[in-house]
Amino acid sequence: MNSDDILPLVVQDVTISYGGPPLMEGVSFEVRRGRTFGILGGSGCGKSSLLRCLAGLKSPSQGEILHSGRSIVSCDQDERRKLMQGFGILYQSGALFGSLTLLENVLLPLEEFSGLDRAACVEKARHKLSLTGLSGFEDYLPASISGGMKKRAGLARALALDPPLLFCDEPSAGLDPISSSELDLLLRRLCDEQGTAIVIVTHELESIFAAVDECIILDRQARGVVARGDPKELRKHCEVPFVHHFLNRLPMK
Repeated sequence: MNSDDILPLVVQDVTISYGGPPLMEGVSFEVRRGRTFGILGGSGCGKSSLLRCLAGLKSPSQGEILHSGRSIVSCDQDERRKLMQGFGILYQSGALFGSLTLLENVLLPLEEFSGLDRAACVEKARHKLSLTGLSGFEDYLPASISGGMKKRAGLARALALDPPLLFCDEPSAGLDPISSSELDLLLRRLCDEQGTAIVIVTHELESIFAAVDECIILDRQARGVVARGDPKELRKHCEVPFVHHFLNRLPMK
């Protein structure tokens, strides 16, 4: 198989349980290059638990998760560490180190994993900050910038190693509408221009319709996927009551 045909992420029949009844079961989906995939659903449906499994931070009770054709479920620790270099994670808070400048934060993965010399690492870190609209803020500490800028700095660090796959955990959480819209556009541009595959865990409707190409919708009561497809089409045509109410921001009767 040509390497171009290998998908960045394939999830096959995943079940997640914490010892009792499964939180979710039988979850399967694929994420393609240059596409944004949303994992949606209400509170407590398992979005964050699924993300932890996708990122290799937790193992599913059963099922398979493939990163560029390689299992992150059955691999040993050394292989998992290598696989984890193939994706970036944008955390809710940005997860920046407060005592380091923005440039130093982005330098961390480059200096540890890239094999580049110091000058090349600095040049690449500056480029990533510029890509996320933070050129000129390299020497700022996280405490001195806005929440939206922290998210963009966290995104610059997540992109430091040019991963083909990016995970975003509630990227718009805590942002004002303008900052949220700017981040949505930036993620959309990464897909279109860089070919990055992006997985977004969110319940923010504006971001869903602005940035997500395809999604699954999880329901806590169903313990799994109750709908999948283009969220704009699901909003108009899905006949599952929970999905209709969720995507149209309607109260459940």
